[in-house]
Amino acid sequence: MIPVLSVQGLKVSFRTDAGMASVLDDVGLTLERGQVLGVVGESGCGKSTLIRAIMGILPGAARVNAGQIVFEGENLLVFTERELNQQIRGSRIGFIPQDPLLSLNPVFKVGSQLLEIMRDHAPPGTSRADHIQRLVSLLRRLQVPGPDNALERYPHQFSGGQRQRLLIAAALACSPGLVIADEPTTALDVTTQHEILLLLRELVDELDISLLFVTHDLGVVAALCDTVCVIYAGQTVESGPVEAVLRAPSHPYTQALLACHPERSVSFTGIGGTVPSPLRMPTGCRFAPRCGYTEPICAVALPIATRRKSGADVRCVHSG
Repeated sequence: MIPVLSVQGLKVSFRTDAGMASVLDDVGLTLERGQVLGVVGESGCGKSTLIRAIMGILPGAARVNAGQIVFEGENLLVFTERELNQQIRGSRIGFIPQDPLLSLNPVFKVGSQLLEIMRDHAPPGTSRADHIQRLVSLLRRLQVPGPDNALERYPHQFSGGQRQRLLIAAALACSPGLVIADEPTTALDVTTQHEILLLLRELVDELDISLLFVTHDLGVVAALCDTVCVIYAGQTVESGPVEAVLRAPSHPYTQALLACHPERSVSFTGIGGTVPSPLRMPTGCRFAPRCGYTEPICAVALPIATRRKSGADVRCVHSG
């Protein structure tokens, strides 16, 4: 069976005044239909660049140097901007942004904003009445209070959790096969976050869609995802089934991330050092300057991802 999304060997760099910055270098992931894939890593590791590359919304200074982004059997990197707008974004790939307050225009009613998405990306032959009916049905399923008149209200008349549900409705409005969520629960309190995660899991199962969920929290990955892709300094360092990766992480970076989780942490130290600059990547293993298992070979040998007994792919010369 062809995966819904397959990213292989993706390399993306940015043109800067100081030279070319390598932001992504050999990133790979696979997402099957009906599954949730979590992409996790610290800030600055390339998570946002990855999802922008998939959506085709990289800034003008960015260059895709190598790799493929195959969605439902088609390489998105060969699509023009017009083709992406007409055939992919909104209609086949939905997007849930991080901050619901900033993502909704406060001076326009919710209905006008959601209906604009439907007008641009819904299947031909559907009317405004069809669009309204679809949106009201989604808002009711998403448990938005007063779904019948919600489209006539303004964003400030909803709570943070309710606004996030509005954005989920926007992402699902045109029945996409893939939804990309960019840390959609970061700005929410713990209780609301839990409700949104449960809702997303239910929707994936009900609608038979695939969800690419970007987060920095491995606790969220454990609660929501089927598979996980750990990214560090623009590279996939470990990926595989969630249970295998979180139960027995093989890469030192994954181990360090788990050790920083509040339920496991024994100190406030965290991971020493910082993510390297894309302009000054270390030779060899990129995590070596922060790793407690470093040997001379780590500074010169560029590790490649290999399959372990657990079923996870790991980019480290020490794991086995």
